[in-house]
Amino acid sequence: MSLLAVRDVSKRFGGVKALAGVSFAVDKGDLLGIIGPNGAGKTTLLNCISGLARPDAGDILWEEASISRVAPYRIARMGIGRTFQIVRPFPSMTVRENTAMGALFGRPRGRLQPVAAMREADEVLDLVGLAEKRHYPVLRLTVPDRKRLEVARALAMRPRLLLLDEVMAGLNQVEVEQALAMVRRVRDSGVTIVLIEHVMKVIVGVCNRVLVLNFGKTLVEGPPAEVLNDPRVIEAYLGERYARGQKTNGEHQPTANA
Repeated sequence: MSLLAVRDVSKRFGGVKALAGVSFAVDKGDLLGIIGPNGAGKTTLLNCISGLARPDAGDILWEEASISRVAPYRIARMGIGRTFQIVRPFPSMTVRENTAMGALFGRPRGRLQPVAAMREADEVLDLVGLAEKRHYPVLRLTVPDRKRLEVARALAMRPRLLLLDEVMAGLNQVEVEQALAMVRRVRDSGVTIVLIEHVMKVIVGVCNRVLVLNFGKTLVEGPPAEVLNDPRVIEAYLGERYARGQKTNGEHQPTANA
């Protein structure tokens, strides 16, 4: 039984078809990467899974039960957490207090007491590498650390599936390596992950499968090595520069054309 199953999901915004019959499954322990050009429907897909958007057609199943018409907060309490491209922490709170908000409001069996939520926050901040900064005001954090905080708040809800939306965007090579290590720690803690990413080093470094979207449709799905060498993917997304780099260096270029 798949943890998550997306079945022939379509979504329109006016005359624009953001998703057109997308199907895939996520099993427990998977780390699925979703890639594709800007406007391919990647974030819309995560919005449909997390309940922020409702599919116009198709269905989304969580442990074989439909969640296509379930409210976002209920989906979160079922065990699906997510981050957003635009990080919006509570500016008047500390890093620890921000993280505790996930523990306070995201649990399926009622709200934790504040002291317990703070303990949960400490555990999660250690996992994402922010333990030493837990008492910092949020405004003191760098961009990479704010992205870590976004992951921490989602993890404080104790999700079984975590949806990550471009948590590496805007990071330099050192910061990407640090973020990669964080994602590996989260995976090794037992959390299944679906991530959207443009940094190919991340896709190659952590994903066991890759789904490529183009114009709202599935272009190809499979292991990273096969997908990133597929001529259709190179033409639609990665570009000839990426392909030339592959042949010249035998290594994956860090980012794709998007």
